[in-house]
Amino acid sequence: MTGHDHEPGPGHHGHEHGDGHGHEHEHEHGEHGHSHAHPHGGVRGFLYDLFVPHTHDSADSIDDAMEASSAGVRALQVSMTVLLATTVLQAVIVAFTGSIALLADTIHNFADALTAVPLWIAFVLGRRAANRRYTYGYGRAEDLAGMFNVFVVALSAVVAGWQAVDRFVDPRPIENPWLLVAAGLIGFAGNEAVAIYRIRVGQRIGSAALVADGVHARLDGFTSLSVVLGAVGVLLGFPIADPIIGLLISVSIMVLLWGTVKSIGARLMDAIDPALVSRAQHALEHTTGVERVRDVRLRWVGHRLTGSATVEVAVDALHDAEHIADHAAEHVHETMGNIDEFTVTPAVHAHAPLGGSAR
Repeated sequence: MTGHDHEPGPGHHGHEHGDGHGHEHEHEHGEHGHSHAHPHGGVRGFLYDLFVPHTHDSADSIDDAMEASSAGVRALQVSMTVLLATTVLQAVIVAFTGSIALLADTIHNFADALTAVPLWIAFVLGRRAANRRYTYGYGRAEDLAGMFNVFVVALSAVVAGWQAVDRFVDPRPIENPWLLVAAGLIGFAGNEAVAIYRIRVGQRIGSAALVADGVHARLDGFTSLSVVLGAVGVLLGFPIADPIIGLLISVSIMVLLWGTVKSIGARLMDAIDPALVSRAQHALEHTTGVERVRDVRLRWVGHRLTGSATVEVAVDALHDAEHIADHAAEHVHETMGNIDEFTVTPAVHAHAPLGGSAR
């Protein structure tokens, strides 16, 4: 791509070229209008951003597929270590208090640490090369792991709700409530640290599954806070506060989890951020020799993109058309860092289309 001097092609008069390739690349998301109907402002917008963070469908953060996968695995390793350490600290306090609620939260955090395993396996699988059976590779294992973790979160919410109802029916005395406050804060701090880390890395590499796992940890952190609030209620002479708060959190988890389900489901249905399509189309339109762009398609395979497009070219020779197609595909790669393959097919007047691609 470098070293080419481009003359404005037909249909591109008056463009200012901001790089050495005859393109004016738009790398900032703000230059492409997002069509997401996310609530903004107020309590609803705050809760949405907190529990249903957008992956941003980042396309220019990490270019190398192996580097992106390694970042995902590293995030899972670190977060699993933090959650296991949190579990050990809570288990020590359980031994001193005999709290059933804290024991349940401790077991829950241990199970959450283990949910990193299927996503870890998915990241490792995603590194395997495509073959004749899995022609797009194994990247979709990541989304399947995300759906599995959604199921685990939903199951934990049901269990928490059942425990809260059981507490109404069969109240249990809580010993050493101040220790429970400490244990709940430990659980919240550990889960929130993991949530921030997973969500940031997931957004950076474009992994909806890792973001969903971060949301999972955040929800669990607020579940741990219920132990704190319940202990405060006991200290204030209102022991029924514990099951009430536990039940409310269980219901909230189920409601807010729907946003995560939609995010993972959209990936499985090949939904794509329209801004990414606009970015790819912009790169194609500003390739010398391209007159018109049509049929731009993109899809996520795990946290990597692949796609194709058809372009009408301003030449008659098939060799020249093929060169333009290859050049256009390379320009898409320059604009969108984490796209693994983008195939451009040129339409040359009455001739049959000829494909060009770049990896």
